[in-house]
Amino acid sequence: MGQKKLQRFAEIKTFPNVLQFPQGMAGKWNGFFHNNNPITLELACGKGEYAVGLGRMYADRNFIGVDLKGNRIWVGAKKALQEKLENVAFLRTQIDQVANYFAPGEVAEIWITFPDPQLRLSKAKKRLTHPKFLRLYQPFLAPGGLIHLKTDSPHLFRFTKTVIKMYDCLLHTEKDNVLAETSVREELKIKTHYESLDIAGSNRIHYVCFSLPQDLGSKEKDLLLKEKLKEYERAD
Repeated sequence: MGQKKLQRFAEIKTFPNVLQFPQGMAGKWNGFFHNNNPITLELACGKGEYAVGLGRMYADRNFIGVDLKGNRIWVGAKKALQEKLENVAFLRTQIDQVANYFAPGEVAEIWITFPDPQLRLSKAKKRLTHPKFLRLYQPFLAPGGLIHLKTDSPHLFRFTKTVIKMYDCLLHTEKDNVLAETSVREELKIKTHYESLDIAGSNRIHYVCFSLPQDLGSKEKDLLLKEKLKEYERAD
C-alpha cells in the first residue's frame, strides 16, 4: 500500500464524521447527527460527491456516504469537514452489510450514483439494483422511500427498468438522457468522479427514481429475471 493511502487511512480514524464498521448504530443515527432530520444514503459513494453535494443543498437533511474504500471516503469526509457540513457523514463497510447499521424505516432515501454496472450476466446479482439488494434495503428504507439511480451504463439502466416492472416497483421518474434535458433538477447536476470519466463512452447519463412495493415477491421470480437477461444478451 502506498504512503499516501496509509496516511489517509490513519487520518480518517481521527475524523469525527467517519465511522468504520461501527457496532450498535442501528436506530441511533439521529443521535449521531443531533437532530431528527431525514437520512439519505449514498451507496458505493466513492469520493462522496453526492453526499457532500446534497449536504450543501439541504441543511435540513442528513446524508451518509457508504463505501468500503477508506482512501476514497477520505476525500469526501475531508471536504465535508473543511466546509463544516455537519449533516454529512461516512460509513465504511461493505454494501451487502449495510442493513446491519440501520433500524427499520430509519432511511428516507437512497442514491446509487455510477456504480459498477457488473456487465457480465454471471455478475448480475452484484448490481446494486438487483432484487437481492432491493430486499436488503427494504427493511431500513421508510415506506415509500425513494431509490435514485444515476448511471452512464445503458445496460444497467435497462436492467433496472426491467426490475422495476417485473417486481411491481413504483416508477416516479425516468430520464434516458439527462444531458439532453433543457431543465435539470439541481440534484442531477452534481457530478461524480466516474461521471466525468464517461467509462461507458456513451456521452449519455441515465436516471431513474422508484420506490419499492410492500412485497418484492419470492426469489423464484429472480429465475424469471435471469431468463429475461439471457434474452437481452442474445438480442445484443
